[in-house]
Amino acid sequence: MSRLQGPSPLKRKRPDSNTPSGSLTEHERLLYDLIRSKQDMAIWTRDMKRETNLPDNVVTKSLKSLQTKKLIKEVVNIQNKGRKHYIATEFEPSMEITGGTWYAEGNLDTEFINFLKKHCVKIIYELKVATLEGILDTIRRSRAFNVEFTTQQVEEIVNALVLDNEIMEVKSNGIGEFDSIPVGRVCYTCTSKGGDTGEPKIGALASIPCGVCPQISLCTPDGIISPKTCVYFTKCRCTITRCTI
Repeated sequence: MSRLQGPSPLKRKRPDSNTPSGSLTEHERLLYDLIRSKQDMAIWTRDMKRETNLPDNVVTKSLKSLQTKKLIKEVVNIQNKGRKHYIATEFEPSMEITGGTWYAEGNLDTEFINFLKKHCVKIIYELKVATLEGILDTIRRSRAFNVEFTTQQVEEIVNALVLDNEIMEVKSNGIGEFDSIPVGRVCYTCTSKGGDTGEPKIGALASIPCGVCPQISLCTPDGIISPKTCVYFTKCRCTITRCTI
């Protein structure tokens, strides 16, 4: 899994207007200029033939020559895997072509996704309570991946973990384990003692009503809406006390 355990993030290459093209034939130059003009979107071989009006055998021969000279490369288009697409080597294919971070060589990288999911669960378990930003920051500092993740990508993984019932989404009440997280901020906690394995979690985080309270953003320790005066919070605390005696 080349995208794991490496210090350098994957980055797209910037187009280089001075890319050496050597001594190209007239047909090679025509095809190369066309492919290069498509930048990170690549181009299908049939579209090349249509736009250049070159015979099939000339296109095939010229493409092989351009590949040998390392001026172009073939890429997999996830939307049309059976069609050969080419891109200039100075570009990296766009997300529309590759499918983004979750795809590798045109296929959904389930091994990579599962590894990231387990990594996120481990982070949340160790932090006890974590925000999306906290998870992303820990991933970046861990240097366990060669990929530079975005907030949206981590959110997709976290949402999948919520649906898998491995973690649950709650809102901070600013008390106890939530004391470092602003009141009302969405955060995540594990549903089991051992992260991705273990028995069901017991205690306040598993039962506290604050996580689904619509007034959580107005709740403060000494405010009109407060855990001290909340009937539901009091009932929950009493229930937990009886269960742990």
